[in-house]
Amino acid sequence: MQLTPRSCCRAADAFARRRPGSVVAAVLALLLLALPTGCGTRLPADAFTARATPTSGASGGTGSTNATSDTGVTAGEIVIGIVTSLTSPVGSEVFSGPRYGALAFFRSLNDRGGLHGRTVRVVTCDDGGSGVGNQDCVHRLIDQDHVFAFVSGSVLDYAGAPYVSGKAVPDIGGQPIGTAYDRWPHLYEIYGNAAPRDGRSVGWNGTLYQSTEVFRFFKQRLGASSAAVVAYNQADSARYAGQLKAGLEAEGYRVLLQTVDFALPNFQAVAAAVRADGSQLLFDAMDTRGNAALCRALDESGVTVEAKVTNVQNWSESVRSDYQASPNCRNVLWATSSSLNYEDQQYPAVHDFRTAMARYYPDRAGQLSAWELEGWAGAQWLTDALDSCGAAPTRSCVEAFMNRAEPYDAHGLILPASFVPQPPPSGPTRACLNAARWQDSAQGGLGGWVTQVPSMTTNCYDVPQLPYKP
Repeated sequence: MQLTPRSCCRAADAFARRRPGSVVAAVLALLLLALPTGCGTRLPADAFTARATPTSGASGGTGSTNATSDTGVTAGEIVIGIVTSLTSPVGSEVFSGPRYGALAFFRSLNDRGGLHGRTVRVVTCDDGGSGVGNQDCVHRLIDQDHVFAFVSGSVLDYAGAPYVSGKAVPDIGGQPIGTAYDRWPHLYEIYGNAAPRDGRSVGWNGTLYQSTEVFRFFKQRLGASSAAVVAYNQADSARYAGQLKAGLEAEGYRVLLQTVDFALPNFQAVAAAVRADGSQLLFDAMDTRGNAALCRALDESGVTVEAKVTNVQNWSESVRSDYQASPNCRNVLWATSSSLNYEDQQYPAVHDFRTAMARYYPDRAGQLSAWELEGWAGAQWLTDALDSCGAAPTRSCVEAFMNRAEPYDAHGLILPASFVPQPPPSGPTRACLNAARWQDSAQGGLGGWVTQVPSMTTNCYDVPQLPYKP
């Protein structure tokens, strides 16, 4: 068995191309297809017993003598950029989470005195969910605002990635929605990456790998041996459904593949097929609208599954309203991720996150999400990298921190991650994940996500890596 650092676990890049006319908004609604189903970490076993112990990122005191040490750094402040597809055609909440998490982190940091006597000034930009808009944001923040680095980005089309990389601007803790973080140097996604990232090709000569720990988890946890996969009759949706089917079959599942019309989906027929098949798990390659409609059809037909599996992007408070019409299906919703459950405030870092969100963004209590927590973790990662440089931070120093062999876990918020390039996977690898289930009975009947594993750092499996072309 070969143990390698975290390799790439990606769904199909459904949004590299734009469709003409009125179809554009509909295709953009398939955003969720580009997200991981729940990728774990890929690290040697000793990463979990000898984890990094980064500095706290607290103020170094105002008595220190600071100087302009690099672009975006003055004696009194550090300028950081955040690009978000806030007003994309799929809606403002789809991408907003990481931005709010990072903003809450830096507001809290500044209220505690900043970093070595410097405050962090955050410049945000909404790219509108388009490649042209993304390029405009990147150029504005680099050429006009002179940001030191980017952090916790969440964009639909990272068309500005080549410019960011060409200018050697660190981009830390971004969400890998497309394949930019699998190709370009100076870009560091929130989950770590073992691909060469030399700018020449995505992944390993154009090949990425998906791992099967999510399917192994449900196989062992629920004794599942059958699953249904539902997709639209649209190329990107079908491609991702094919990857789900391949991963499930690699773990020995019997798989029922169902396809529905994108414009007029017949979810009642899917519910009937799931009942006839006796499928224990339900996966999908659809948007939130389709998922909610599918769950409603299941409830109306009296069809139950043991788990309706979604991904980290849907691990949010909004399921309370999104699935209001299907309480039975809502209560078998499971989500997997490489980060802690934002409900688990027994962990100090999660408690700090929740405290800051309640203080700075109390109106977002109904939108709390795993992505907000990961945005906070990205800001923590950049801050710890800056802190490692002392009073004179430079981009090269920050990147040395990012590229070190010692894995990083954002004070326990994420599974240990690193960016040491490795050869392509050639056999089974160790993969870990977190998992939670929505329960209406949680929090005294208010409902919430309940963690289903003792520890995400020990919920690990030796699983195959399946190659695919993005």
